[in-house]
Amino acid sequence: MKRKNLFLSLALVSLALIIGFSACKKKTDTITFAVSSITAGGVNINGATVPNNVPANTTSIVVGFTLAVNPLSATSDKISLVRGYDTTAIPLTITVVGSTITLGIAEGLGNGSLYQLSFKAGISSTDGEVVGAFNRSFTTIGNFIPDGMIAYWTFENNADDQVGSFNPAAGGIIDLSYADSYKASQGKAGSFNGTTTLVEIPNGDQLDNTDSFTLSFWVKSDSSKHGQFVMGLAGWYGFQFEISGDFKSCKLAAQYKFTGPPAGTGSEDLWFPADGNLGWQGWTFCRDLTSAGGLPFVIASKWANIVCRYNAATKVGTMYINGQKEKEQDFNLWPAGDPKTTVTGLECDPTVTNKTFVFGFIQDKVDPKITDSWADYNVTTNNHFKGLLDDVMFFHKALTEQEITLMYNSFKP
Repeated sequence: MKRKNLFLSLALVSLALIIGFSACKKKTDTITFAVSSITAGGVNINGATVPNNVPANTTSIVVGFTLAVNPLSATSDKISLVRGYDTTAIPLTITVVGSTITLGIAEGLGNGSLYQLSFKAGISSTDGEVVGAFNRSFTTIGNFIPDGMIAYWTFENNADDQVGSFNPAAGGIIDLSYADSYKASQGKAGSFNGTTTLVEIPNGDQLDNTDSFTLSFWVKSDSSKHGQFVMGLAGWYGFQFEISGDFKSCKLAAQYKFTGPPAGTGSEDLWFPADGNLGWQGWTFCRDLTSAGGLPFVIASKWANIVCRYNAATKVGTMYINGQKEKEQDFNLWPAGDPKTTVTGLECDPTVTNKTFVFGFIQDKVDPKITDSWADYNVTTNNHFKGLLDDVMFFHKALTEQEITLMYNSFKP
């Protein structure tokens, strides 16, 4: 009897061990290697819908898995982040810790842009399981702004630079007020009285000492004031944007640098008369607006988005208004031997001693480079800017036409 009971006990123990082993094995086998979570800048991008609120200053994307990841399998040929509008691949640094892959983004992301995160098949767990390919998309928050912006003034009840260090000097804001902008979502705009308003920004030469260059801004110029200097740095010795007295033309006058001979700098106007005239040196395009009421119909007492661009690689300068190309000129078309054919970019004239950039006039009121009476800030009847100004952006790059169009469509009322 005892022997029989012993055999029965051993059988029960063996059965219990088999059941226990089977149960444990079944529990482990049900954990499949798969993605468990994906966040970009703290925002979940692993859901059924494409999120549109990922911060533009996102520095990492974190991908969680159900099992520990084999670090050797998480390689750059399997993981990519691509910007939608121009298919640019965003540089990533890949770090694997346990069951998490972190993708570092060194340069940040542009505002209002669509991105696609792609994983090719081949990411494996430490025990050899492999996850299939997958994609996730997201859009960064806000209006579309390309990367590379170095200064941005939004005039939200202040005149501070929102992305860089180009803030007004102490006491450098004179008679500036604020009014509603071109649409409610843009809040406020700077309001200039046409006689004394001035915003002084030190070290303005750092804005235009560059090869490629883009300036974008929204402006509503009061047509009761004839002739307006919207902004400037020592006039054409640095750069200035001007609207003519009859509102029939506007221009960006700027100083350009040449390799020569002779090497040095010289001024040139990106001038748009809106009459279709191509009779000037280097002009390759000038839109004719005469049948539509001319330039006054576009900019006189109306909000307009103006973009001026210089592409150092092609030596071509272009002006856009409301997302449409209006004027283009090519320095390659100057006569052979002219130093302007050797232009390399923009540069403030070395003889300029006061490098203060200003909103509201052609140059600063202190130590002016241009000594003519019409360029004297203290004469209130001179061409001080009268109107509203908002969303002024500087880039040390030539924005593409696609970027300019996307930006205009994103911001426009």
